Amino acid sequence: ARLVPLVSSVNIACGAHAGDEATMREAVRLAFGHGVAIGAHPGFPDREHFGRRELAVSPEEAGRMVNDQMRLLAGIAGAEGARVGHVKLHGALYNMAARDPLLADGVVRALLGHPNITLVALAASVLEAKARQSGLSVAAEGFADRLYRPDGSLAPRTQAGSVLSDAGAAAAQALLISRESAVIADDGSRVRVAADTLCLHGDSPGAVAFAVEIRRVLLDAGVRVVPLGRPPA
Repeated sequence: ARLVPLVSSVNIACGAHAGDEATMREAVRLAFGHGVAIGAHPGFPDREHFGRRELAVSPEEAGRMVNDQMRLLAGIAGAEGARVGHVKLHGALYNMAARDPLLADGVVRALLGHPNITLVALAASVLEAKARQSGLSVAAEGFADRLYRPDGSLAPRTQAGSVLSDAGAAAAQALLISRESAVIADDGSRVRVAADTLCLHGDSPGAVAFAVEIRRVLLDAGVRVVPLGRPPA
């Protein structure tokens, strides 16, 4: 309830890696009430590891997983007078589809059956490229609170410092991505990250404080923060 008013778009867990119909309904109501864009956040049905453990999955299975979870959230949103406008894969599924062309194809094929949906995909990833080639609406994503590798991928969570623990550092990274389409990787190199949207993890300690600082820094720098799929006013 404290975090949603600070962001422009939310990705809602669809009952697989986390959540249930009650939490989905609560999140939808919060987002709708604050004019925040609503997105589905499908992931592996692996609650023990919060969907962050890589599992064997075929492209067809991945597509079905995304479809089923999106439809569940869409039904709940529709009952509240809201709509699901974007989808972002979660955790291990996100990282796997970002680098695996076959998995990316399976996800893209599933999304082609959903008109007016924007796919949020890691900037410069295989998934972003496949989605753009297919004609899907795509928002390339950068991360305010994650450490990058020199190849533009995210440092694994097993690596020390992979999740930024300082709100100031996260805000500085968010601003660098927004203004210069770049981040500083774990080896000190400058990496291009051409992003349309920025991710802040809601399950991280201090997420609210991070959101406050990131929003302040972006707005002070003249960066316009708008919901996914909506043009600036």
